[in-house]
Amino acid sequence: MPQPSTSARPSFSVYLDRFLAAVMHLLSVYLVPIGVALVSILALASWNSHYVARGDVVLPLRVLAERGGELPAGAAPESALQQLSHRHPVERYDTHLSEAPIWFSLRPHAQGEGPQVIEFPSRHAIDIRCWDGATLQALGFASHEASSGSLSPAKAGFVLKPQYMPAEVVCRAHFTGPARVSAVQWPAAEMTLSIQQFHRKSGLLDGGMIVLSLFILITALINRQLLYLQFAVWLILNLRVGAISAGWDIQWLGQELPQDWLAPSRAVTTALYGIATMALYFKLFGEELARSRLAVPLRLAQGLCLCLLPMAVLLPFSIYLPAMWVLVAPGLALMTLGLFGVMRNAQARVAMWFAASFAVTFMSTLAEVISAAVGLREMLGVVNSVTAALASSLLAALAVAEQMRLETQKRIAVQAELEHAYEAMPVGLFTLDLYGAFLSANPALCGMLGCVLPGAESAGEGGADAQRGRPLWQQFFDDNSWFHLREQVHLQTNVEMEIANRDGERRFLVRATLAHGRIEGVLEDITEKTKVTEQLRFMANNDPLTKVFNRRGIEKTFEAAAVSLASGKPLSVAYIDLDRFKLINDLFGHAAGDEVLKQVCERMAMMLAGGQQIGRVGGDEFVIVMPDTAIPLASLICRGIVDRIGGTPYRVGDKAFHVRGSVGLIEVSSGMPMKDAISTADRACREAKEASDGLVVYERHARAFHEREAELNLVARLQGPNPTEGLFIEMQPIMSLKTPHESLNFEVLLRMRGPDGSVLPAGPLIGAAEKCGRAGVIDRWVLSTTLAWIAENVQKLPHTRFVCMNLSGASLNDERFVQDTLDILARHVHVASRLCMEITESVALHDLDNTRRFIDQVRNFGVKVALDDFGAGYTSFSYLKELPADVLKIDGNFIVNINAHPANVAIVEAIVNLAVNLGMKTIAEWAEDAATVQTLAEIGVDYVQGWAVARSQAPERMLGAPSSASFIQDEELLDMLPTLGAGGALDLRGFMRMG
Repeated sequence: MPQPSTSARPSFSVYLDRFLAAVMHLLSVYLVPIGVALVSILALASWNSHYVARGDVVLPLRVLAERGGELPAGAAPESALQQLSHRHPVERYDTHLSEAPIWFSLRPHAQGEGPQVIEFPSRHAIDIRCWDGATLQALGFASHEASSGSLSPAKAGFVLKPQYMPAEVVCRAHFTGPARVSAVQWPAAEMTLSIQQFHRKSGLLDGGMIVLSLFILITALINRQLLYLQFAVWLILNLRVGAISAGWDIQWLGQELPQDWLAPSRAVTTALYGIATMALYFKLFGEELARSRLAVPLRLAQGLCLCLLPMAVLLPFSIYLPAMWVLVAPGLALMTLGLFGVMRNAQARVAMWFAASFAVTFMSTLAEVISAAVGLREMLGVVNSVTAALASSLLAALAVAEQMRLETQKRIAVQAELEHAYEAMPVGLFTLDLYGAFLSANPALCGMLGCVLPGAESAGEGGADAQRGRPLWQQFFDDNSWFHLREQVHLQTNVEMEIANRDGERRFLVRATLAHGRIEGVLEDITEKTKVTEQLRFMANNDPLTKVFNRRGIEKTFEAAAVSLASGKPLSVAYIDLDRFKLINDLFGHAAGDEVLKQVCERMAMMLAGGQQIGRVGGDEFVIVMPDTAIPLASLICRGIVDRIGGTPYRVGDKAFHVRGSVGLIEVSSGMPMKDAISTADRACREAKEASDGLVVYERHARAFHEREAELNLVARLQGPNPTEGLFIEMQPIMSLKTPHESLNFEVLLRMRGPDGSVLPAGPLIGAAEKCGRAGVIDRWVLSTTLAWIAENVQKLPHTRFVCMNLSGASLNDERFVQDTLDILARHVHVASRLCMEITESVALHDLDNTRRFIDQVRNFGVKVALDDFGAGYTSFSYLKELPADVLKIDGNFIVNINAHPANVAIVEAIVNLAVNLGMKTIAEWAEDAATVQTLAEIGVDYVQGWAVARSQAPERMLGAPSSASFIQDEELLDMLPTLGAGGALDLRGFMRMG
């Protein structure tokens, strides 16, 4: 037997649910409201009212006020009755704000069926007392707080209920405000019905307005809207203003107000109503009105409106009321005009409804003002404060409803925009429960994870059933990331973390927070960004060609390794320089050179282990940091590197290149900075270039470290506040080989006295000064000191033709030093011609134009110029014609062993011949023996300087010598002197003994 299909049951259930829902919707939305409306219209049109009172008759009154001379104050009823008999009867009498007591008499109509009562309906009546006109017997007294006899409060006024109706009644009453005195005769039963109708209407007005106000107030609290709160306050005050008009203000929420409160409460209520109306008005339309022509008048009206409250408190009601009308009427007119302007410009329905509400209020107030002013009370039958309060409240409620509709539309539009943004957002948005299940996800997240995830429509479902079938965080990412994410959102407000998917191929950035028991977050795919970041980080610390560390990366490695020095672990640093590598670039191009560099780094890396790292710090220069490596082991490694670099050729295409490497290895001591370690290792590397095996090792206490420390101390001293402290000069004689006894020339040599009194050599001092940029300061001191000494002793130096002084290359390229030099020469112009400035040949050729300009400037003062160390590094002499030098000072390397190498003699002789042809003198330095002096004299050198003549002397010794030859102590050279000059030796041996 075939089984029934199970798929039909859910279909029938769905259809049944849809049918029941449609019926309920039709009844609740359409049929029931339409039926209620039709029945209400039928009841109002044809059914009898349960509270309609009939049979009232208006009684004519004869009225007299206790004012002027008509009736004295405190008159007796009989005198008042006599005066009233001469008055014409009227149906109603207006007090025109007078608070004087009013006397009036009336004649009731013939008594009909049943008992009759007389109502005095004025809501402005304070109290009333009545008498029988025939017998002058008191009928009773009544106020809103107490009553006696036949008088009692009723509705907003009073009612007279006598046991029998007198033929004439005389009454005396007090009124406040714009009172209207009148009397109405009612059948007692109808009067009771009228009283019920009065209280019913009062209750309906109170209840309706209070419920509406509470609704608006609750709406304001829920939505946190100040506008709705202001509107709720305005509705309450509107209710009280309507109650004042209808005479219902004598009670509040069923409780009677004390009589003393009645008049002040009316004044304060109207003042607060005006202020609340103005505040609500500016809250709604302030921005639009600020751009209109009525902005200034409306601000003035707003300020005047604030004056109502102190007026209500301080002024009597009879004065306050007309003053209030004078202030309020123009303000309402301006507000209405402003609303029309807003409606015309913005065409907003909210403005239209509020304009209608304010227009009704304005018309009602204007009607009361006019009726009170001219007595046209009939206008209030059409428009009064009660109808105005109801109508304006209804219209204002419509405006608020329209405002709520607009806000709802905006909220829906914003929600739709947010939903669109949620769907179109290029980053993944998700919501997780605390178990890691996805409650919602946008399409971008689904695309990142490559799956279908639940949408926002199911985010509110919970429970175990709702979790079934939902993807979990752990399906896409590892469990540790979920545990970490869940822990962090409970500890921090905002969490940011990087995670990877399960296969580790992609990386994501997660930003999440815990909100309402759920984890809300953003997921961004940063795989490419991470790759770029890692590449940039690699490029920041590594050489792009060889992939080893660059200077920055190797410095970080050194700093990390230097930390272990404090714990006693060793650290070694090697400096590697490739020899003849530049030839590869020059002859075969940089592509071949780059390939060789890569192979060199590969060969060096094969020799390293552990944390030992290579860094490229120059074109063909490398640094190796070897942490936790003692110097013996580091020496073996470096020996292997030297052998591996130069052991086999480097093949690039069909070519093979041989490269040799030189290595300087040092043992780093604790506290040594990176720059000092590299500088010392570089120095060792330079020594290794000259060594046969290509490796030089400096252990921790090697002489190079002490020299480096001394150099640093010199740098610190030169960079201090007194860099020239301890400096002094000595002078080394320069002897003429033509006339040795006729001149006393010398070179100024710089010396420094150390803290311990020892004399420091000039070489390290000049090197330290050039490294720290203080060479100009030293040269400036030497120049000024030398010229000052010459100027002071010029009379004692008759045979001095020139005094040589060295200039460092750094000073010559310092514009400030050049200008200071010219200033110093200008101050010593009378002795400047005896100065000879020595400029090193390599420095002169570094910037030929600058050197020529400097030479020209100093020669203007008569200063001579010598090219120092001539022939040391250049083979071309063509530049000499560009430099107007006076002296060539031959490099000492050619002189010191001149007799041992015939080539040196030939070179020096060539230089001498060149100088002679150019009109220059020559000076040979480093002459250490008589044989060297003899050779130089034979070649034709003009002057000689060296230990063979004399070592450097104190300046004082220069002043007592007739010539440079006076300082010679070498016996062989003394014997040679007669052959050098025509004047003989004099008695030089005796002179030296005297000195």
